[in-house]
Amino acid sequence: MQPSVTSKESVYPNPLLANFVFRCIGCGSVAQAAGQDFRCSQCGNLVEVTNPLWESSAIDSAALKAAWRGRKSSNSAPDLSGVWRFRELLPAPSSEQVIVTLREGNTPLYTLLRAARTMGVQHLYAKHQGLNPTGSFKDTGMTMAATFARQAGYRWVACASTGNTSASMAAYAARGGMRSLVLVPEGKISWSKLSQALDYGALTCQLRTDFDGCLRLLQELVRSAPVYQLNSLNPFRIEGQKTLAYELLEQFEWQPPDHIIVPGGNLGNSSAIGKGLLEMRQVGLIAKLPRLSVIQAEGANALVRTLREGGKRLVSVKAETRATAIRIGSPASWEKAIKVLNATGGIVEEVSEIEIAQAKAEIGAEGIGCEPASAVTLAGLKKLLRRGFVKKDEMVVLVLTGNLLKDPDFTMEFHRGELFSENAQLNVYRHRPVVLDASLKAVIQTLEQAEKSSTT
Repeated sequence: MQPSVTSKESVYPNPLLANFVFRCIGCGSVAQAAGQDFRCSQCGNLVEVTNPLWESSAIDSAALKAAWRGRKSSNSAPDLSGVWRFRELLPAPSSEQVIVTLREGNTPLYTLLRAARTMGVQHLYAKHQGLNPTGSFKDTGMTMAATFARQAGYRWVACASTGNTSASMAAYAARGGMRSLVLVPEGKISWSKLSQALDYGALTCQLRTDFDGCLRLLQELVRSAPVYQLNSLNPFRIEGQKTLAYELLEQFEWQPPDHIIVPGGNLGNSSAIGKGLLEMRQVGLIAKLPRLSVIQAEGANALVRTLREGGKRLVSVKAETRATAIRIGSPASWEKAIKVLNATGGIVEEVSEIEIAQAKAEIGAEGIGCEPASAVTLAGLKKLLRRGFVKKDEMVVLVLTGNLLKDPDFTMEFHRGELFSENAQLNVYRHRPVVLDASLKAVIQTLEQAEKSSTT
C-alpha cells in the first residue's frame, strides 16, 4: 500500500496515517490508547507513537519526497506547516479542520562561515529552530500535541516549563480555543519567555521549586483533573519535533550530514530528531544515519553523569546554569536519548558556562544569534573536534533551538561586562554600548577608534 502523496486530494483519512499505536519504550507492550501521564500500564515507562504499517507496507520514497516538496507551493493550512507537510509519516487527526497551526517549521539552514574558519571545519551549518512562530523548536511539537488535545475535547492544557514550552503551549492553546495552565519554577525562568505565556493568556503559576518539581506536580495534576499534558512526555510532541529531521534532510537533498549536534535538557528534542532519522532509514528515505550527539551544560549534566555510571539508571543533579532552557536535573526522556545515541553512534559532552557564553557571542557574530542553551552546540563541537570524534572534513549541523531574544538579560549582562567579568579572554567577544555626547565629533571619534581597534 502506498501513501497518498497528492496535496490536491483530501488530506484525511489515509490508512497509512491513521493506524498508529502507542508502544512502551521499555517493555515494548503496545496499546491503542495512552493514559493521562503517557506511561506504560505494564511497566511505567514512557510510550511512543509508532505505525505498524510502515514495516509491512511498501512506501514509494521518491513519491513522498516529490509530494513534500510540491506542497510548498500550496496554500492549504496543513501544507503551509513545516510539520503537517510531512503528514504521511505522522499520526492523523480526524479531519483537517481540527489542526492547530501557526505555520511552524520551514526554518532556515545557515552556513557558519566565521566559526568554520576559526575551527578549521570545512562544512558547518546551523538549523535555526529559533525562527519558529514563538521563537523556539517547541512549536513543531506543539502543533501536533495541541491538535490531539483539541480533537479529544480538552478545555485545559498544561505544562511544566523553563520558558520555551510555556510560550509555545500558551500560543497554540489560544489558537485552538483552549485554556492553558503553566507551572514554572519561581525566579528560574527568563522574563522574556514568561511574558509570551502571559500575553497568550496562560494561567501562570510560579512554584517554589525547580523544573523537576514542577513536572512532578503536573504528573499528579493530570491524573486528578481533566487537564491534558503538553510536555515532551506527550508522544505527540515528539512526533511533531521529529519533522526537523525530515526538513533538514530535504534541505540537504536527502544526503545525510555526518553529525547533528543538539542541546540536551529534558532530552525530548534529541529523542525526537533521532526517531525521525531512524524512521527515515526504515522507510528508505535515507541510506545512512548521521551521528546524533547531545551537549549539556556542566551544571545540568544528568545525561553525562548517567552514561559515566553505565546508563542503567538516571543520575539526577541539582541543575544550575544560565542556559535556562536546559536547566533540568532529572530529564524525563533520558532512556530515549540513550537509545538514539546508541543507534546513531553519537556521544554526549558537557560544556562550561564560560564556553557557552563565548560560543553564543561567536554565533551572534555570524549575524543570526541564539539563546544560551542553543550555543552549547558550538561549544560542544569544539570539544568533539579536540577529542577526534568529529573530523574537520566532515559535515556538521548544529541545532539552534531558541531565538536570541528569548534571554536578552544574558546577552546584555555579557556585553556590558557584568557576566563572567573576571575572565579577560572573553573581552574580545564583548561589544559594550558607548555613551556619548550628542555631537558629530564624538560619534566620528568613536567610529575611528572602532576602526583602529578592528585592524590591530
